Formats: sequence, structure tokens, C-alpha cells
Amino acid sequence: MDPIKLTQYSHGAGCGCKISPAVLDTILHSDFPKAKFQNLLVGNESKDDAAVFDLGDGNCLVSTTDFFMPIVDDAFTYGAIASVNAISDVYAMGGKPLLALAILGWPVEKLPAELAQQVLNGSRSVCAKAGIPLAGGHSIDSPEPIFGLAVTGTVKKENLKQNNTATKGCLLYLTKPIGVGIITTAQKRGLAMQEDLEEAVRVMTELNTLGYELGKLSYVKAMTDITGFGLLGHLTEVCEGSGLSAEIEYGKVPLLKNISHYISKFIYPDNTMRNWQSYEKKVNGIGAESLLTLCDPQTSGGLLVCVEENKAGEFENFVRSKNLELKPFGKLVSRAEHVIVIK
Repeated sequence: MDPIKLTQYSHGAGCGCKISPAVLDTILHSDFPKAKFQNLLVGNESKDDAAVFDLGDGNCLVSTTDFFMPIVDDAFTYGAIASVNAISDVYAMGGKPLLALAILGWPVEKLPAELAQQVLNGSRSVCAKAGIPLAGGHSIDSPEPIFGLAVTGTVKKENLKQNNTATKGCLLYLTKPIGVGIITTAQKRGLAMQEDLEEAVRVMTELNTLGYELGKLSYVKAMTDITGFGLLGHLTEVCEGSGLSAEIEYGKVPLLKNISHYISKFIYPDNTMRNWQSYEKKVNGIGAESLLTLCDPQTSGGLLVCVEENKAGEFENFVRSKNLELKPFGKLVSRAEHVIVIK
């Protein structure tokens, strides 16, 4: 019997399932009178990674949820990637995760329950690495497989990082290379080279625990993780929230190896173009390749870190001590005609 390929049972993959930024703006718009909660430090107004509630004792509660359809065929790996992706939202706020609840949708008439059990085991393995319990959850019978987590964490108020607090002159860093949407789309079409798929999976299953450490650094002015809207989409949120623009050097953006091979074969996720249509008027200097990479929806992507320019050396030394070699790929500048300029 041939192995079951989970990606053949869903119309989307990973964070490529996300609704585009333009459509999401319409969905979230409301004329309903907004209740005010004094202790709610971060809600959905800033399009940040998680909600943050001030507990009043110098500590804050961080709450988030994230789920999606299969990004890989293997059930255990799918559960692991979805869990890393969800937990990342807490790290992106500078927080420390405390516990997780599972969100499972499963087509019980199409796929065996044993596969869902493997998905949960993948999640348990990641939660164990993060040092948190998978403490419960909820499941439904659904037309397509869906999995993710609701995660609760904490952060000291002074260490909270947001996506709309960047300052002029900050240098931009990425903690993971981009391009997993392209590689996983190639996998779904049976065109991915095994070594490229393995590298993409390694990247997607790497916890962003560094975010908790970066939260303690005062010269890290803003932070977010890169997921379904692509690098340009999430950088746009940082810029617009902070009242700034960004200049980036495409040649310095970290990419997964062999990406140009897949681009030459016109392999990219459907959401790449939907992403681009959402923010194309805000971007100048896009090229044929950079459009497909910078708009590529990432699943369990890295952290976008905004660092004070005069602290660049100190920051790079710090991450080097964590076995990570990072170099800036761009800079935040005064608000200009375009939100992002690509050089």
C-alpha cells in the first residue's frame, strides 16, 4: 500500500492557507463600538503576532493561536511544523511559552485516525523541546486536515517586543532563510529535490527560542515572525505601524539554497500573487525573482528583528554566541513615498 500523502488532501499548504492581507483587512473592519480594556496592551489593531494582557505585577500574559493544512506529507512532521509555527508567536513578542492546547480538524472518513495520532505525537515532541505541556485541545470532523495550537505564555512588561515600535535607523535582520513556500510547493508537485526538502523541513522545525533572549535586549526595538504574508507583507506591517519606510538590499536577504532552480520552473504557491496584489502599490524596485521570494508565504519562518544601528556589532556578537551568524539586509528610514524600496 502506497504511503498516504497528506498534502494531497488539502487545497492549501501551511501558512500559504492564510487569507491575504487585503481580504483580512475587510474581514477585521468593524463599526461596532469597541470596548476598552486598560490592561490589554496588544490587541488586533497593530496586526501583531499575539495578544498581550498586563497582569499588573510587571508580568504580562501572551495568548495566540495558529493552525493550517498540511505543508508536508508526513503526519509527524506536519504536527511538529504546525506546533513550532504556533509557539513562535510567543517568542516573537519576547515571551516564554507556558502551555499549549491542540486544534485538530480531521476528515475521519478519508484518513485513518492513526495518522492524526502521529500528528499529535509530532506536536508533543516540539512541546517537549519547548519545555511546555500539550495540555488539552479540541477536535472536529472536517473536510480537510487542519492542525495547530493555542499557546499561552508570559513576558516581563519591560521585555515585550511589538511589531510597531521600530525606530528610524534600525537595521533589519532575519533569523531564518526564506523560500519554504516555494520548496513545499515543489514537493506537492513531485518536483522537489530531497536535500532541498530536508533543509526546508529543518528550518520549519527549528524553534524560535532566540526571541525570548532578544526580548531582554533594549536595543532590539521591534520584532515579528515571518509567516503567510511573506517578508514584504510582515515588513510592511512593521513599517506602517512604526510610521517608517524600509530600504532593503535583495542580494543580502537570506534565501534557501537552490531557490533559483525552482523559480526558473515557475514553481511558487498561489498565495504569492495574492500577497503581492495586497501590497504592490507600497513597494518599489521589485524584480521577477524577488517578487517570488519576498512575497513567498513562509510557514514557521524566522524572526524579523529591528536593531539600533549603533548596536549592530553587539547584536551580531550576541547571536553568534547562540551559534547564529546574522548580517543586516536592510534599514528603516523616514517615511517616504513607498513603504519598501528594494535595491
